[in-house]
Amino acid sequence: MKYISRIVEDKLKLYLKTFPVVAITGPRQSGKTTLLKNVLKDSFKYVTFDDFRYVNLFNEDPERFISEFSDKVVFDEIQKVPDLFHYIKRIVDEDRMNYGKFVITGSAQFSMIASITESLAGRIGMLTLLPFQFKEVLYANLISSQFKGAYPEVIIHDYKNSEIWYNSYLETYLEKDVRSMLNIGNLSDFRRLIKMLASNCSQIINYSSLANALGIGVNTVKRWVSVLEASYIIFLLPPYYKNFNKRIIKSNKIYFYDTGLVSALTGIQNEGMYVNGPLGGAIFENYVVSEIKKSILHSATNSQMYFYRTSNHVEIDLIIENGLHKKMIEIKSSSTFKPMMVKPIESILSNLDEGFLLYQGEEFPFSESIKIWPYQKYLQSNF
Repeated sequence: MKYISRIVEDKLKLYLKTFPVVAITGPRQSGKTTLLKNVLKDSFKYVTFDDFRYVNLFNEDPERFISEFSDKVVFDEIQKVPDLFHYIKRIVDEDRMNYGKFVITGSAQFSMIASITESLAGRIGMLTLLPFQFKEVLYANLISSQFKGAYPEVIIHDYKNSEIWYNSYLETYLEKDVRSMLNIGNLSDFRRLIKMLASNCSQIINYSSLANALGIGVNTVKRWVSVLEASYIIFLLPPYYKNFNKRIIKSNKIYFYDTGLVSALTGIQNEGMYVNGPLGGAIFENYVVSEIKKSILHSATNSQMYFYRTSNHVEIDLIIENGLHKKMIEIKSSSTFKPMMVKPIESILSNLDEGFLLYQGEEFPFSESIKIWPYQKYLQSNF
């Protein structure tokens, strides 16, 4: 099967010339192993700790193991052998100017980042690989891509049996990742939480409401949400309130990294259920925001993402800040442009900023500072 190149490859090659260790994090099945086996196949050894034999080999004789795998090695799913970080630190410190010695990967941020902070701070470059972003794949069906997701396995098979794949993915995630991070005997409440979050994607998260619906404590909900963040199922978008008035809503909005998971969790199985269902607009917004999130992480830029909402319900779906420059983006699932759609942007847009309405219609001339674009044009651009 032909390998599909990933945008993060350029940063990976740059980081290998800049850091002794490069880490690639991301959700299960996002393509980390495939990426590394193709880009580094001629120059790096590959060790996966999904293979229990390597785990046993390290645990039984760490010194012998690290003498065998001490340079130009990929350690896949390294969170399963956290003690290895100390040995990597020792080798790196003995030869700090030798860059690109190790590449490590993991699918759980908690253990990875804790170990990196403790052992490899200042020695490591961090990258993230998420499911395919828009520019990496030529979608044959733009509507299907909005709600069926972009994990490599479903893209490669043109969404055939994608519902079965996502349901299996969720069960594997619950059984492997969640049980490894949380001491949960019965996962039923955790499953209910994920489904409730999917039904409320693109909305402000209300921990008290979720806790009451589940019959559990608010702190428990917050801890479970943190686990979902750490395993790249969801991300939280903070509000933007710099230089604006004090009536800004200060709770986060919730998005899923992949809309295929939203559809699997909410029972959306076809285009009709997506387009005509009550979640159509929310899923489209989630899709566009997550695609922009992918682009920022894959290119390892310093851009920050926010949303804006006041207590008077003036709202801008997305603000992208890069230094003094801001892009203010309104997202609509409609294919018809109406000037009222950009009124919130007009109300706060400064001379240094750009405004965009991203929707499913055609490009439309409006003003020098606000562009009316089909969403795919923006996702194909370099932002």
